[in-house]
Amino acid sequence: MRLVLSFLLVGSIAAVAGPASPPPSVVHRLAADASGIFANAYLVEAPKGVVVVDGRLLTSEGKAVRARIESLGKPLLAVLVTHGHPDHYNGITEIVAGADVPVLATAGVDRVIREYDAAKEKQWAATFGPDWPVKRTFPNRIVKDGESVAFGGLSFTVHDLGPGESHSDSYWTTDLDEGQVAFIGDAVLEGVHAYLSDGHSTAWLANLDRLGRDLTRAVQIYPGHGQPGGLELLAGQKAYLEKYRAAVADLARTQPRLSDEQKKELVARVKAARPTDRLEFLIPLGADPVAAELAGERKAAR
Repeated sequence: MRLVLSFLLVGSIAAVAGPASPPPSVVHRLAADASGIFANAYLVEAPKGVVVVDGRLLTSEGKAVRARIESLGKPLLAVLVTHGHPDHYNGITEIVAGADVPVLATAGVDRVIREYDAAKEKQWAATFGPDWPVKRTFPNRIVKDGESVAFGGLSFTVHDLGPGESHSDSYWTTDLDEGQVAFIGDAVLEGVHAYLSDGHSTAWLANLDRLGRDLTRAVQIYPGHGQPGGLELLAGQKAYLEKYRAAVADLARTQPRLSDEQKKELVARVKAARPTDRLEFLIPLGADPVAAELAGERKAAR
């Protein structure tokens, strides 16, 4: 009799409570240290699995991302790539660990990865030594601007930005319990100095303005480097770019290149605006591309 009553009681409680609701989705940020140039990878822990956004730079970092996925006890469902710089796709081989996992990117991002991968390896492999991945995994599924894809109970939408920080940028949005979140790649590098060597600073500024319009309902913005935040991240990146461009224009004086001494002065001016040593080496690397970009714009405007 007691067993029957216990069964009826438990059944009654279950009937009142109803089916258990799925656990909330969570975003885990995995930030590299200086050896991985402070790049972020994000794990979106969905109800039925994990979606990774960007793959970091080094073999050891890809393994660390994989270990974190395994600690969550959920399958890896997909990898989303925001743009084609190695610190955002190099680690994907270790992350997927031989599994047949979709790696998604826009056609522009895919083209940049394939076109520049060998040159990037030649440029940087010696710097990072044996931790540079010998094998890199490229996108295996192309998505169109505005296309939505579903993984693990969540829908992710890709947005093509075109040239910006890289030769082809994109960002991804999804709706979590708290509202829309956006993974914007290197449209923002928060708390570090910016990579301007691809020479699209004017388009980058336009992209930031577009993001400011597109992300008005986003409750959290996740950048490619640095801490997540709100729309203030866009304003901070825009101010940085404007100060960098103004300093280059003043030092170059219409010329498409800066001298070594002028580059030293550029470093001092930019660090006065953003006083950090993080990725300081990028400041002089972008000087000539931005000077050439500004000179070309002046010539075209005549």
